[in-house]
Order: sequence, then C-alpha cells, then structure tokens
Amino acid sequence: MRRVGLIAFLALVAMIPLSPPFYVTMGSYIGLYTMVALGLVLLTGVTGLTSFGQAAFMGLGAYTSAVLTTTLSWSPWLALVIALLLTIGVALVLGAVTLRMGGHYLPLATMSWGISLFFLFGSLPELGGQTGLSDIPALAIAGVELRDERIYYYLIWLVCLAAMWGTVNLLDSREGRAIRALKGGLHMAEAFGASGLRLKMVVFVYSAVLGCLAGWLYAHMQRFVNPSPFGINVGIEFLFMITIGGAGSIWGSVIGATLVSFLKTALQGILPKIIGHTGNFETIIFGIMILMVLQWMRGGIWVFVERFLPPKPNKDVGEASDLPVRTQPRRGEPLLRVDGIRKEFGGLVAVKNVSFEVAAGEIVGLIGPNGAGKSTTFNLISGELPRTDGNVYLGAEKISGLRPSRIARRGLSRTFQHVKLIPGMTVIENVMLGAYLRTNEGFFSAGFRLNRTMEKRVAAEAARQLKRVGLEESMHVPAGSLPLGKQRIVEIARALCSDPILLLLDEPAAGLRYKEKQELARLLEQLRSEGMTVLIVEHDMEFLMNLVDRIVVMEFGKKLAEGLPHEIRSNPEVLEAYLGGV
Repeated sequence: MRRVGLIAFLALVAMIPLSPPFYVTMGSYIGLYTMVALGLVLLTGVTGLTSFGQAAFMGLGAYTSAVLTTTLSWSPWLALVIALLLTIGVALVLGAVTLRMGGHYLPLATMSWGISLFFLFGSLPELGGQTGLSDIPALAIAGVELRDERIYYYLIWLVCLAAMWGTVNLLDSREGRAIRALKGGLHMAEAFGASGLRLKMVVFVYSAVLGCLAGWLYAHMQRFVNPSPFGINVGIEFLFMITIGGAGSIWGSVIGATLVSFLKTALQGILPKIIGHTGNFETIIFGIMILMVLQWMRGGIWVFVERFLPPKPNKDVGEASDLPVRTQPRRGEPLLRVDGIRKEFGGLVAVKNVSFEVAAGEIVGLIGPNGAGKSTTFNLISGELPRTDGNVYLGAEKISGLRPSRIARRGLSRTFQHVKLIPGMTVIENVMLGAYLRTNEGFFSAGFRLNRTMEKRVAAEAARQLKRVGLEESMHVPAGSLPLGKQRIVEIARALCSDPILLLLDEPAAGLRYKEKQELARLLEQLRSEGMTVLIVEHDMEFLMNLVDRIVVMEFGKKLAEGLPHEIRSNPEVLEAYLGGV
C-alpha cells in the first residue's frame, strides 16, 4: 500500500506539466516550498528547534545568485556554489549564537536575525532596495536555456525529490537516531556519545542549505527578486505548512506546502469578494486551521492519514554482529572512584563530599530516602551535572569535568530515572542508538545510502542485546507502546548496546510491579554472572538486599554508611534514618 502510494505520488508529480499553466506554476512553487518546509521538519519537528528564519535563508540563496549573475555576469551554477558556501558560513555563525539558547529564547533569536536579513535585503542599494533585482539570467544546461516553465518544473522537483530521499536516508541512520533523540533533551543523545551541539548545528546548517537551494531555484524561475517573499511573515507560513501537514514527517512537508499554497491562492481570490475589502484574510483562516489541527490532529494531517496505512516493513537485521568490542577490566580491579564530590545549588548543598569506590564485576547499590542526593550524585558521575568540588575517576583517568558524550566514550553507559526513549521509534531502533560510538558512519554516507551494510550489523547487535534481556519478540513494536517495566528493560538493552565497562542504572525499579521487579533482578544477576559492573541508584531497599555486593547509603546529601547488605540492614544509623526499624 505504501509503495503504491509512492508510485501514485511520483506519477502525479510527473503528470502536472500536462495540466494548464496555472497548475504547472503552482506545482513549481509547491516543490520550492516543500524543500524549505523539509528543512523545518528536520529542524523543528524532529529536533525540536523552532525557527522563524527559514525564509531568510531562502532569500540569501536568491539574492546571492541574483547579484552574482546580473552584476558580475557569473554563471548561475557558479553562483549556486558561492550561495551555498555563504549560506553555510552564515548558518554556522547564527547557529553558534542561537543554538545554545533554550526555551522561548531560541525562536525569539531566529525571529531577530530573520527580520534583520529581511531588512538587509531591502536596504542595500546593491541589492536593489525594495524594488529588487531584475533581468536575472535563465538557467542553462549544456548551453540550452531552461525558459520553458514545464522543463523548469521538472528541475525543481528533481532537486526536491533528491532532498526528500536524502533526508529519509539521514533519519534512518546512526546520526539520524541521535538527531531524533535531541527532541527529548540533550541528555539521552549525549549519554551514548553524541555531541548535542554538533548535531543541532548540522541540522541547522542542513535546513539552511535546503532554503538556499529553494531560493536559488526561485530566483532563476522568476528571474526577478525583491525582499517581500523572504520576510518573517513567510517564515511563519513555513511553520504553518509543517504544523498542518505534520511537523515530524517528511510527507508532512509535502502535504503542508500543497495545502497552504492552494488555499492561499484560492482564499486571496475569494475572501475579498465575500468581505468586500482587500487584506491578508487568508492568514486568519490558516490560524483557525492550525487551532483545529492542534485540537483534533495534533501530529498534523499526515499522522492522521498514516493510521489507515499498513505498518512500515521491519528493519533488516543482519545475521551477525561484528562491531568493535571493548577490553573489559579484570574482575576485582578498581574501576570507579568517587573522591569527595560536592554539588551546590546556590546556598543549597545537595551533595556533601561523598566518596566511595566500585570494583570491576561488582553490583553496588547507592540508596537513600527521597531527597538524599542519590540521583544528583549519579548525575555528577555521568557528567550530566557539573560538580562544585571533588573528582570522579574511571579506572586511572579523571572523568569529572568532561561532557557526558566524552565520558560515554570511555565506557560509562547509563539509564535514566524517568524513562527516556523515542516513543515513535521501534524498540530495536531505540536500542541501536546505544551503538552510536561503535560505528563512525557520517551524514554523507547516510544521505547517499552508503551505510546499509553497517546498519544491518548495528541492527544485529541491537537484536542480540534484546535477546539478552528477553525482549527479542518486541523488537519491531513502537517503544512507546510498551508498559513501563519493559521500557526500563529497553533502556538497559540500549545501554548494553554501547558495550560499556560500567553500567549506571538510575532507579530502574521505580514504578514497577512485583513481578517486573523480579524479572529485573534476574536480568541484573545475569549481567553480574557475565562480569558486568553495575552501580544502581535506588530507594527500594528490599529490591537491592539480595542482589548487590555492597551498599552505599546517603542521607541529606552525605554518605551515611557503606558495607555489605547484611551490615547495612543491621546498622543502627541506617535503621533510624532510612529503614524505620525494618
């Protein structure tokens, strides 16, 4: 069914030039807007970075080519290269400034530079001011000018379809899985070795390049440019497109661009006749549409349509995994040393000079009542929080002060107190994220589909880890459809897929039923028998008593006691502060 739909879509795209000129022109605009919206799908829908400035990047591509071909008489193809390089440079500078921002500051920053570029286009005499630039030469291939709008339509859609194909390939790759993890925050992607800021920058530049390509094609199609198509209002329209079509979907960009383009043209002709006045009344209709979509089809039209389509075919799983394997430390060797770590939040001291050690092959429990500082200590070890004082050593190397992604490269892998999975991805795809550091396939190999062999090897490794934890039968279901207990097991499988030397589990039994806790305990005992070193942060004392080798107890940010399980059970201070006489 999906394949039939794709063939029908390609056939429709190919047949549009047989229609009257109005539909050919409209089809060309839809192809251009789809390219820009495609970048926004990746940037906003997938990565979670709202941007109002995509129209400005489109203008940057259009104006660069217009100036170079009219003023300097350069070839449009050479102008394209210059436009792409300039856009990449501008995107790197703007991204370095804005992508470190969070919350509402990021979209406000994109508004500011989007508006600035728009006014720059209209203020410089060299760019023609508000009048713009005309007499832009037509594109030519092998000396033949592409003046026929039908032929130019095919060029636009050839570029657009190539961009869609490359984006699909990118999302179904090592880097794509890490990009999809960013929407839930940096912590999940960085816990497996990906640099969150680098991934954000790449996506930002990629979306800018798509905007530049669309602007270049637009300039040589219209053969005239002025600032009006590149203002902040057009940037908002691009956000309308992906919101209506589906912000997290490649096909959402096509649906959104098509609907908004046709509706805008139709409403601009109909509404003034009904109302009796001219104006941008179509924007009001778009606003109402977005409210309706957010109310009844929150994921956009494509998500609604996809419910009626057959499921996607399962990912190919290789027969064997031969990914690189770490040399595990010998059992009993000192592996983790926490030396007087301290964390202050203003005047509050959350962790007070805590020290303890974990030897290779041990399971050590870090316990304490709620608010004892367990998870804060855990996050100091994994690098998620910067320490105020003290140090953490993994083997002989000091890891305190390093980013979580760099700590992950040294063999520390973790789960999270609140489950962090990508709900829309299958279980096996979530687990494949854990193998990020065990391969080095980049964006270009992914985009051109040169990574298929490696992807099968990674899938085989993920399947092996799922079998190891007893979830091989669920590998092809969406991770978000699993009950909480199994989601926590998926997190452990993902952490194991990174081939760690130290596994950190943050309250893995929280929210689990009794039988689920028993299954988790059996899994951890199995990992211990295989030589895995585990540090568990937990508040369920009974869960840990028959499982761990040693226990470290915390209270009010301090280490209260440390010892064997039976020693902790009978420790008077622990009984008073934590166990309540149990």
